[in-house]
Amino acid sequence: MVDHRRQPRSRPETIARRREILDAAVDIFGAKGFAGGTLQDIADQVGMTHAGILHHFGSKDQLLLEVLVHRDQTDVADLEGQHIPDGMDLFRHLVKTALDNSQRAGIVQAYAVLSAESVTDDHPGRAYFEGRYRTLRAEVDAAFRRVCAERGIEAPAVIDDAAASILAVMDGLQVQWLLEPAAVDLARASEFAIESIVSAVLDPRPSPLV
Repeated sequence: MVDHRRQPRSRPETIARRREILDAAVDIFGAKGFAGGTLQDIADQVGMTHAGILHHFGSKDQLLLEVLVHRDQTDVADLEGQHIPDGMDLFRHLVKTALDNSQRAGIVQAYAVLSAESVTDDHPGRAYFEGRYRTLRAEVDAAFRRVCAERGIEAPAVIDDAAASILAVMDGLQVQWLLEPAAVDLARASEFAIESIVSAVLDPRPSPLV
């Protein structure tokens, strides 16, 4: 007698299905935000039920957190050790990231929407974004200090401001590009801003604004 009972999915199938759900969640959260995008919207996009999504991720909050982690893993997937580099290579990596982002509007849109939403009270992604920015500022700060040490110059007091400014400019340019991509060259503008800030730290000049 043939056993028609459904066989359990193999691990590769489960991983592929979870990846499909994450990709759909990026689209939905990017288009509607976390509050506006529902698990049913995501389920409909991947041809599953609401319960099926919960089976894989447990809750909407948990799905959001895994979407954010998925984005971070995408950023470093091609790097040695899957971690951003140090020193001047970090700044080159940020320029390359901007170029890569210009080819993946969906995940950039999701990040922009979710990071903005995270400043609201009780948003499930707030702790993630606080930690992410804290970590990135520290890594950019360390890269500046390493470059200064390699060049035999004393690290200036503006390094903390410079680290925060690089991240702010990159994220702000992404918003402008998403709103009007024909008017903003994301890769070129990001490269200009990063080079300008790095130069201001390593080779400060009198301010033209004075």
